[in-house]
Amino acid sequence: MKRIIIVGATSGIGLEVARRYLQMGWRIGVAGRKVEALEAIRQSAPQQVCARRIDVTDDDAPHALRLLIEETGGMDVFLLCSGIGSQNPDLLPETELQTAATNVSGFVRMVCAAYHYFAQQGKGHIAVISSIAGTRGLGVAPAYSATKRFQNTYIDALEQLAYINKVNIAFTDIRPGFVDTPLLKGGSYPMLMQASRVAEEIVKAIGRRKRIIVIDWRYRLLVCLWRLIPRWLWAHLPIQNRKRNV
Repeated sequence: MKRIIIVGATSGIGLEVARRYLQMGWRIGVAGRKVEALEAIRQSAPQQVCARRIDVTDDDAPHALRLLIEETGGMDVFLLCSGIGSQNPDLLPETELQTAATNVSGFVRMVCAAYHYFAQQGKGHIAVISSIAGTRGLGVAPAYSATKRFQNTYIDALEQLAYINKVNIAFTDIRPGFVDTPLLKGGSYPMLMQASRVAEEIVKAIGRRKRIIVIDWRYRLLVCLWRLIPRWLWAHLPIQNRKRNV
């Protein structure tokens, strides 16, 4: 039985992905901050699911991850879904720092732990959900777009590091756009995607060991257009980016 650990599985994309792996017969370790939600997932398939509370911003998160891996019976795939982001046109420092604490410090904390586990095991697959927001700096969400670019670059670096160290680790960088999750409730967003459909694409990408995937052809086109815009013009575009989490 294959085994996957999903961090950030209590709602939204992570929860939908967990449900699909359950249907496929995988053994799953789920983690997040909401204990009741984790227990609900575990009780839905107690023979397949192990659960443990993990806050990626805690210093002891890697230890908690190791315990979850042991409870699950090992790990073949690690999927990190935890991430936060909000519009911050007033550039409030606390908002920027909170975003960085989760999307940078928490991201590094968990991905490093997974890398070391797979390096010791001799093989594995690390998948992360970043965002198309990492393509260019978004003025209304500076920390969010910058931290997502950090994640893209960090996975690039780890792929090279694994090659240098001759470690058989595959990497998948998943870049969705707007997804209908609880944190998007109450707003109007263009090209909004259902979490269930996004989850299907994620499972396919992991199964095919894709290196980078931008979900939905509309967002792939948007990313291409963003990259073509000259810097001087980009600086004058009134791009909006309301609160979101992938």
